[in-house]
Amino acid sequence: MALDKIEIGTARRFKGEFTPPADKSISHRAVILSSLAKGKGIVRNFLRAKDTESTMNAFRALGIEITDEGSTLTIYGKGLYGLSEPSGVIDCGNSGTTIRLVSGVLSGNPFFSVLTGDNSLRNRPMARVISPLSQMGAQIMARYGNKYPPVAIKGAQLRPLRYSMPVASAQVKSSLLLAGLYCMESSEITEPSRSRDHTERMLPAYGADLKVEGLKVTIKGGRELSPMEIEVPGDFSSAAFFIVAALLVPGSDVICRNVGINPTRTGLLDALRMMGAKIEMINTRTISGEPVADIHCSGKAPLKAVQLSEEMIPSLIDEFPVLCVAAAAAEGFTTIRGAAELRVKESDRIRTMASELGKMGVKIEEYNDGIGINGTADMKGAEVESHGDHRIAMAMAVAALAAEGPTTIYGSSAVDISFPTFFDALRGLSS
Repeated sequence: MALDKIEIGTARRFKGEFTPPADKSISHRAVILSSLAKGKGIVRNFLRAKDTESTMNAFRALGIEITDEGSTLTIYGKGLYGLSEPSGVIDCGNSGTTIRLVSGVLSGNPFFSVLTGDNSLRNRPMARVISPLSQMGAQIMARYGNKYPPVAIKGAQLRPLRYSMPVASAQVKSSLLLAGLYCMESSEITEPSRSRDHTERMLPAYGADLKVEGLKVTIKGGRELSPMEIEVPGDFSSAAFFIVAALLVPGSDVICRNVGINPTRTGLLDALRMMGAKIEMINTRTISGEPVADIHCSGKAPLKAVQLSEEMIPSLIDEFPVLCVAAAAAEGFTTIRGAAELRVKESDRIRTMASELGKMGVKIEEYNDGIGINGTADMKGAEVESHGDHRIAMAMAVAALAAEGPTTIYGSSAVDISFPTFFDALRGLSS
């Protein structure tokens, strides 16, 4: 049996065009909302990856018929109250989006269900959704004092909620908005800062009564959703690795096509521009209510260190690993603070990036809520670990392109969670 590893050498070139896979966040939500709508919905350019298939399989277990032809899904929704009690435990795999958003849906359905996942997911915090959903009237129990999966839910007729979220989280916000569909009156969710807003954009398109005022989102339930046809744009978080690679490899020139540029997702671009990167948006357009563009980037400008504060973190939460790689190649000392949320992702991404970049000779300071990276030191090829985290595996592959000598990444199959063809796409531009 082959070891789960891959070797990547220094890139001598990084040129060409690349289209990232479909957006993971939107793919999840398209399945959920199409399942809750009444009638036949179509999702085009659906992301085929383990995380999104977990959401699809969860709704199949709840009685929804989903047929798929490659990247196109046909979903026969049964309405808000058309789901069926599952006959077994629903396995959410590694997907925090699946377990948290589906918890919101199941809280409003009057039957019993249990959600679990892999070892990583069973150690992801659930109290942040369990507490407010319980306030709405759902009966929920979870392991270790209602903190961790498995999660057992007995749904109910939900009460409206007025809730100020302690931490900005699109998953928590979306879970509560989905639960709000099952309330006869309005619920109000207020964030401390703006997190990604795909759910707020998509719900009204499906017919929900939703209003956004600054950091407050109000949703009134009791209205059935209408099916629609949706096309999913390319995933910015997947494109991010190629954008940073283009900035680090001398003489590079890359165009990432059809990339979603929702402003709640593109904090990485803001950070890279602060560092001196030259990044151009071309062919800007709108697809299914989401802004989309082709992104042109090249390795023409040296990067400078920056100091990033808590306000920027929600819009680059998934790009933190590859931002650390950019910082390792920048001149000066970069600090990223206010990012404690990264300690409870698929891995502790602060500790993991400190550990793995350290193996490549990068000098790093680890803080409770962030990281300090001393750039310009030449990175050396090394043996590194993904820690089962898809974004760590991809970030270390980008670092390998800019390092001196070969790098071996153990646990490289973690990319299957969101981007199964990542290494093929990387080779296509660097060979």
